[in-house]
Parts: sequence; C-alpha cells; structure tokens
Amino acid sequence: MSKYAVSLLALASIANAASLGDVKHVIMVMFENRSFNHYFGTFPGVRGFADPNVKFNTATNKSAWYQSLKGVTTEAEYLLPFYLNSEGGAEGFNKSQCLCAGANNWIPTQQIFQAGLENEGVMDQWAIVDTPQAWGYFKREDLPYHFALAESYALADHYHAAITSNTDPNRWYWQSGSIGVPGGPQAPNSGGIILDDQQANLCSGPDLDCVPLHWSAYAQIMDEAGVDWMSFQNSYNWATNSGLFYFSAFQEAAVNSSLYKRGLNFDGPNGLDAYIERAANGTLPEVSYMFPPGALQEHPPYTPVDASWYLNQVVSAAINGPNYNETIILVNYDEAGGWGDPHLPIISPEGTAGEWFQDPYNEVGYTFSGPGPRIPLYIVSPFTRGGTVFTERADHSSIIMFLEEYLTARGHKNVVTPELDDWRRQHMSNLVNVFDFENPDYSIPNLPEPPMPLKDDDGNIIGLYSGFCAIEWPGSCSGSEYVPDIPYGTQTEENSLVYEDGYKLMRGYLTEGRWLVFESNGYALSNPANDKKQFEATAATGGHEALAQRWVAHSLNEEGTLFTITSAVDGTYLSQHNSLSTSASGAETYNVTYIGNSQYVLQKENGDYTNIGPDGVLAFVSKPTPYKIWSVTYNK
Repeated sequence: MSKYAVSLLALASIANAASLGDVKHVIMVMFENRSFNHYFGTFPGVRGFADPNVKFNTATNKSAWYQSLKGVTTEAEYLLPFYLNSEGGAEGFNKSQCLCAGANNWIPTQQIFQAGLENEGVMDQWAIVDTPQAWGYFKREDLPYHFALAESYALADHYHAAITSNTDPNRWYWQSGSIGVPGGPQAPNSGGIILDDQQANLCSGPDLDCVPLHWSAYAQIMDEAGVDWMSFQNSYNWATNSGLFYFSAFQEAAVNSSLYKRGLNFDGPNGLDAYIERAANGTLPEVSYMFPPGALQEHPPYTPVDASWYLNQVVSAAINGPNYNETIILVNYDEAGGWGDPHLPIISPEGTAGEWFQDPYNEVGYTFSGPGPRIPLYIVSPFTRGGTVFTERADHSSIIMFLEEYLTARGHKNVVTPELDDWRRQHMSNLVNVFDFENPDYSIPNLPEPPMPLKDDDGNIIGLYSGFCAIEWPGSCSGSEYVPDIPYGTQTEENSLVYEDGYKLMRGYLTEGRWLVFESNGYALSNPANDKKQFEATAATGGHEALAQRWVAHSLNEEGTLFTITSAVDGTYLSQHNSLSTSASGAETYNVTYIGNSQYVLQKENGDYTNIGPDGVLAFVSKPTPYKIWSVTYNK
C-alpha cells in the first residue's frame, strides 16, 4: 500500500461507515507567523522539546537546540530555547503576547536553511541571522485555547510552510500551489517568481514578484468545476491576506461574476456573521476560506489570545451546527514569522524543475524554494477527535491535494490543479491518512471560551496590541520594552527543554522525532532489561508511561518506511527474532507500514511480521496483526 493511501475500500464494506465523500464542508483558516516549537515545543506527545532524534553537529557535539551566539553576545556561546513569559504576571503575559521576532523574508530564511543543510541538518543560526527571541516559546498557560483544540483533535507535527519566505509567497502558494518557480507548470511571464510580499500591480525586478499572477488560483479551478465555495472576510481592519485579489482572473472578474461574489466581496453574505449563521443552519458551502481581520490574525504584534477568539468563533459555529458530523476544519499558519524551529524539511534534489532556481537577488545562489519552517496545523473533525498526532511530511501543497481528494470523492470532475509541481505531489502528504472514517467520535469537546478582544470607543475590535501594549510600551514590538531577559549563560537542557508528560495516538506513516509505545491486543513491546537481552510483550498501561515499553525509531533514509528501533531503557536495538542487540550492526531492519485508522504493521527483514497475540505472546509469522503506536513524552 502507498504510504499516502488510506484503506478506503475496506471502510466502504462496513455498513453505514463514513467516507471522505460523505463530508459536506471543508473550512480553512490560515493565521500568521508562528512556528511549531514556538507554540508546541512543550506540548505532550508530539515532536517537540523531548525529540529523541534531534540533529547533532558532530564538530561541536551540540544538537540543533543550541543556537550559536557568535557575534550576538559575549555572555554565552549558545542559546537554548527559553520561555517568553518568564516574567509572569499580567505585565509578563501582555508583553510576551505582543512580542515580535525578527526577519522572516526570503534572504534571511534562506540563509538559515542553507546553513543547516551545510551543517549536517543542524539549523543553529536563528539567533544570529534572526534574533535571540526567535528561540523563545510559549506554554499551555499562554495558549489555553490552542492547546485545548490540539488536545481535542489532531495536531500535525511535520507540517511546514511551502516557501522559505514570508506571507505573500506562502499564502499565494496555499491558494494556488505555486509561486511561479522557473521550470514549473506555469507559462513563462506568468508573474515571475514570488519571493517576498508584493501587493501592487508591478514587479520588484525582472520577472520577480510580478502582480497580477497569470496562473490559476485553486478557487478558480473549483469555480469552473461547479464547486460551491466562498471566502468569508470583513472589510473592517482588512489584512490583505487573501491571495485571490492578486490573480488576473479575479482582478478581471465582473462584479456580478461568481469569482467576484465568492472571492472578493466583503461583509454581508461574505462576513463572519454570515458564516456563523450558515453554520448554524447547515448551509455552509463545500469549501470555505476564512480570513481574519488584522488584529485577530496572530501576526506579531497581534496576539495569540485575540486570534483564539476569532478561531473559536469559526470552530464553535461549525462543531455546534447540524452538519458537524460531516465537517472538516483545517487551521494552519502561513509561515513562521521569524520564530525558530530546528527541523529541516525534506528538500528536493538540486535541479528539480519548479523547485530550484538562481536567486534573482544574487544573495543565496542557486537554491530551492522550499518547503519552509515547521508550523502548526490543526485538523478538526469527528474523524480526528480524541487527541492525535499526524506524523506525515506535509506543507501548503498538502491542503490543495486534500481538496482535490475531497472534491473528487464528492463527485466533482476537473478539480486537480495543473499548477502544482510533480515533486510536491510525490513527496508531500495529501492529509487523508489523518482521518479515521471507521471510528468517528461525534462528541463535542468542552473548549475554553477566549476573552473578547479589546474594542475602541466606536465598538470596533482593535485587540490587545493596539488597545493596550502599544500605549503602555510604545517602542518597537521586537525592542527592549518587549523582549524578556534572555537567560544567557544560565541555561541547562533540564531547565530549557521542558515539556509536559502525556501521549498522543499516532496517525500517518512513521517519521522520526518521538518516543514510541507499540501496543496490540492489550499488550506492548517491552524491554525487561535483564541478562537475557530479549524483548517481550507486557500489559499495556492506561497512560502509556512505562519506560520499559518506550522505543525510538531511526529512519534508514529520509523518506521510506525502513527503521531500526532502540529501547529507551538502555539503547539496545530490536534484533533477530526477539533478541536485543547492543550494536547497530546487529539491529533488525523493520518495515513499519501505516495501514489506516491508527494501525501499523511491523515487518522483519525476512518478510515475517512481529505480532503480539491475544495472550501477550510474541509471534513471528507471515500474517500481520496491527499495532497502535502512541507518541509519548515523559520526564522520567
């Protein structure tokens, strides 16, 4: 089975089972400028600060958590991640919410990524190229709604921005599948290559950042295919964050056309209130784009707490509406906003058409367009309910590929975009594996109610930054008034790489970065750590917390499904039959395959499967018995 496939044929044979084709509404919300570790490094059960596979620089014997401070300060040589709200109290909370990071545009982001590629995959230049506060993070108490939503549904921990740059390239990629890289599917002179923000009808250089764009936005493809879709956006505090305004087909659309009315209109039938009313009535379109106003879009200095109010409006309307059982909400971020993350995505081979090009600024040479930094993606649906982590490699192209799958399953024709290049199609997830259509959970979580954002004297929402922070501390949001005391020279891994105890059920093909518990038939693979040097099965625990049942997967290549597996107890490897080896040379290579619905099979080199029987006895046989894999983070 393809690593991107779900066992939909098996599901179809089950009476009354749901399927992707039964989904009626997909809602997409894109916020701004937050990296994964900045938000979820401390979150339990995901690839955060507990990562057992973090890259190491053999020259320095330091992991990617150690950011070089060369030329930044003489107080310390390295900076570890640090808590942004260490001051605490109301003042510390407000300052950290309104704090900005550093540069997030094309050249500095490329410089950080290229340094990582040249440094054994260790991206350790965030503090130098960007700012020291780029290495700061939040905790649950700073992001109560975000954490609650991720606990209630699915969080993707291998999702990246599409482009190593800022807002417009990433948003336009999210809405079309391209930024016009030479060699891609677009015709020459279709808009040049979009590398930085550009919202005027001109070019910033020859064939560079040229607006309007002359390739097709995915909304245009949906419109031509007869898909019911809509952009929901309000004119007040408009943040120019929909790329549809910059595509020629939309700029040339008549005001009474479908493209204009669905994609460019504000307020009225396109406003947030209309979305909430339609969700309550069960009349949302098949595809909805949600565009928050500027003060609520989470772009620093605009705050997570204010964005959570808007997000709750979108989510609560949908999950309390009559069609919740047939709804999927995809919530992501355009790019990292200068906030750091240590993980390089998979990069296409040099010369890949539509991916590699000569930098028109003559700053970073012949290079790749992306993917960019790791960012959060939440998937809200009865088919992702219960607190799961989605582990497949993905980026903004994944959203488009998911829409293609969804609309095809709905019976639409001609909904596959020609604008997305082959490399992304072959190497990024289409997200389908995150859903378990066989075992939906239609219960509604008890999410916290975010506070109403601050308003001005006219009753308009202005949010915490404009309504308080900018008045109380009028300096730069990345300046000394906002930046907390950075703990130079006082850090240890123990006081910096903090994370919550907990677990998440995994979905999607296996990737590195987690402590794993393999469970089947009420038992878990276990290392008793005795003289026999053998692994066995012991009774699973409710919290999946037993150290003896904890393992780490080590990929033999960047993609693929082949892994060696080591014990958290003593570092020994799963070896032949049920033996444990102290050396990598004695390790068994396991083919760990995802078969859908949170189930995996473990195949040995000889083709047999390692199974756990109903009696807890290991068996090595030709027919697989599936496992569930739990990603766990425990401080023990």
